Amino acid sequence: MMIQNPLHTSIKNKSSSTTEKGLGRINEILEAARHLLASEGYAGLSMRKVASEVGISLSNVQHYFQSKDLLMEAVLLMTMNQFQEKLDHITNVMQQQPRIEQLNSAITMFLEELSNPVTYGMFFEIWALAARHPFASALMDKMIARERKAIFKLIQGLNPAISDEEYTLRATLIVAQVEGLMLFRYHRQTQKTEMLAVHAALKKSIMTLASCE
Repeated sequence: MMIQNPLHTSIKNKSSSTTEKGLGRINEILEAARHLLASEGYAGLSMRKVASEVGISLSNVQHYFQSKDLLMEAVLLMTMNQFQEKLDHITNVMQQQPRIEQLNSAITMFLEELSNPVTYGMFFEIWALAARHPFASALMDKMIARERKAIFKLIQGLNPAISDEEYTLRATLIVAQVEGLMLFRYHRQTQKTEMLAVHAALKKSIMTLASCE
């Protein structure tokens, strides 16, 4: 699967001339922005704070990203690219295994990633923004579309009696279940044993959606 590079969408039209050192600096900027978005929210994210975290000037950040929104878009794309790379790795390593097992491993990976406080904080902030911020809404749509496409590729054809149209709907339901679990995952009163049981129940539900009529 082709992975969209944040350089191609959110940075000024200079990707062809960006040096290796420049790419390293971009990654530092994106990581700093990701942590700030997760810990301080959209209101607390600023180009100046990112520059301070990286230890560079504001103009250096603006050299690569023209606005906070474009920086936030690149952060989300970077995170989704990392998800896709891990999903591709699972597919490559398990290519001789049944796809239902690949799906189980993919869901496990998603749950582990979404349990990361930084990833959770970033996604939760974008979810909250999406209800009132057109740009955040567009980013969320992009993220959901990519996740749905990845899940569809894993479940398509597992049961020949299920049409592609039905599998598209089921992929949407699977993504909704996994994303929705984020709200439950970080409830302070939730016990680890309860969460393990919820994860197991979620996987069982997903396997049913993937293969049963």
